[in-house]
This record gives sequence, structure tokens and C-alpha cells, in this order.
Amino acid sequence: MEDNTIVEEFLNYLKFEKRFSEHTAKCYGADLSQFGVFLICSSEDRTADADMSSLAHQHGGTATAIAIETMPKVNHLLLSAEVSTIRAYLAFLNEKQYSKATIARKLATLRSFYKFLVKRNQLSSNPVTEVRTPKQDKKLPRFLEYEEIKKLLETPPMDNWLGARDRAILETLYSTGMRVSELVALNMDDIDFLGEVVHIRGKGKKERIAPISSSALQVIQHYMEFRNKRAQSNSNFDSKVLFVNKHGRRLSTRSVRRKMDKYLKMAGLDPAISPHTLRHSFATHMLNNGADLRSVQELLGHQSLSTTQVYTHLTTSKIKEVYEKSHPRENDTGGNNGDL
Repeated sequence: MEDNTIVEEFLNYLKFEKRFSEHTAKCYGADLSQFGVFLICSSEDRTADADMSSLAHQHGGTATAIAIETMPKVNHLLLSAEVSTIRAYLAFLNEKQYSKATIARKLATLRSFYKFLVKRNQLSSNPVTEVRTPKQDKKLPRFLEYEEIKKLLETPPMDNWLGARDRAILETLYSTGMRVSELVALNMDDIDFLGEVVHIRGKGKKERIAPISSSALQVIQHYMEFRNKRAQSNSNFDSKVLFVNKHGRRLSTRSVRRKMDKYLKMAGLDPAISPHTLRHSFATHMLNNGADLRSVQELLGHQSLSTTQVYTHLTTSKIKEVYEKSHPRENDTGGNNGDL
């Protein structure tokens, strides 16, 4: 092994071989850094609380762990972890009242990390294999009714270039169900106006082609006319990027969130709604209107059908509501009161 820690080798593997984004790799790094501190504190029989609090400001690598101990010791502790070590760590996280979802994510990080070490012949077995993932509380994704969506989409003004851009952003998110990270990555030539499709680069560098509505395309076209006029008089405009900020550079996901917050307030809608809610709304409305689950999976870019199945709980509730309002026997309170 070179001077890199095994964690750094793993993060490089994620970034350069698995093609994970920098942000995702940092999240894995932060989880492993926290685990490293736990191992060091446990080995010296001292509390991890103080060191864990310092990790709140760490976002990757094993910087905190290495600041406390040498690289060889960190590597040794990681390689020596057993099933009982992993379970003790989960108990610690549970004691500190981490949510089940967060604990499950941290466990998934460890599972991937030790799978990598086995694959590289640095370990003979994965200590996480025998540890069961905590059962998750079922949390249904929030979605908006169509009338609420319509109200939000019609809020940005169409008579200036920033308003036209923001309307195009909202229309694109709802029309395609794409993630905000996918939206800000769009380039001008990703929109096929003739074929009415959009080329999307998703998670893990996976690409897909998704249909886009003619109404969304009209709004995008309107925005592009404004955009191109401004680009002619501003040499800083990035010629390939679709959604740009006022300086002509690519928009960030945070900027999209700020714009949406603004229009939610203007439309009188719940400010807790996020851009991702448009993705949930897209999936729910598609299923409510007859789309099959497999098609919605493809449209959302989900790798597993089980990820998409969460939306069936929402549509089942809707179907039950329609049933209770529509079935004659459901509304019949008379009769024989159940006597046969």
C-alpha cells in the first residue's frame, strides 16, 4: 500500500472507477471518518462524544481520525473490525438518536467499504454481511395536487428573461420528473425539440432519454429566445449551458431551491415544499392517470423497481378515496345492518 489510507483508496475507487460524484464520495468519506473516530475512541476506552461533535464540520476523508492517530493505526483498526464492532457502532448511533434512515445509510457505507476491501484481497470476509439493516419507518413522499402544481408553474412572470427561465425550470422538473442535479446539468443540445425528448445524465453517470411535454418545450423555447439575446451582448455567457444565472454561468442546485422558495411564497403554497416534491408529484400523477410502474421507473431513472414502488402507496390511498366516494354500498347506511 502507498501513503494513502485505505479509506482514501476506497474514495478514489468510487470517484474514478465507479464514477460517483464528488459530493457522493464526500458523504461516504464523512461516514467512514466518523466510524474511524469511533474505533479509535473505543480502542482507548474513552468517549467518542467530543470527537464526534467535531465531525459535524468534516465532510470527507479520514482527516479527523488521522489528526488523532497515525495512518497505520487507523488502517489497522478498520481492517480489524469484526461483526461485534459494527453492532457496537450501530448501538452507539442509536444511543445518540440518529434516525433509522441515517443509521441505514451509514451501515450501507460500511457494507460497500468492506466489500471493496474483500475485492482487493485486503480482507478475507466482510464483517457487515451478518449485520441486518435497521427496519425503516415508512415515510411516504409528499406530492402536490395538480391544481397546486398549476398554480406554482404559472407564478413566474414570462415577460423578462429571469422569470421565463424560472418558469422553464419548473415546467421541466414537473414535465420530466428529473432530479434538480440532472436539471442543472442540462446543456442546450440536450433538448430535442423535434423529437420532444430530453437527454438526461443521471446518478452514477447513467444516461437516459425522457419525453418532455410540448407545453414545457414552448416555455423552454420562450426562455431560450431571451437567453440568446442576452448572450449576444455578454461574452461571459456559457454558450452550451441551458439554465444559467444572471452572469451567464451554470445554475447551482442551491439556486434552484432559492428560486422555488420565492415562487412558493408568491403562490401562497407551503414553503416546506422542495424541488424534489415536483419529482414526487410527477410520479404520483403518472400512476394515478394509468401509467404502469415499470414505465415510471424508467422515466425517473431508478435502478431498482422497489425504489419506485413507494409511489404505489400514494396511488392506493387515492384509489381508496375514490372508491369510498363512488361505490354505492360504501355510502349505503340503511339496509339490514349486517343481519343475514
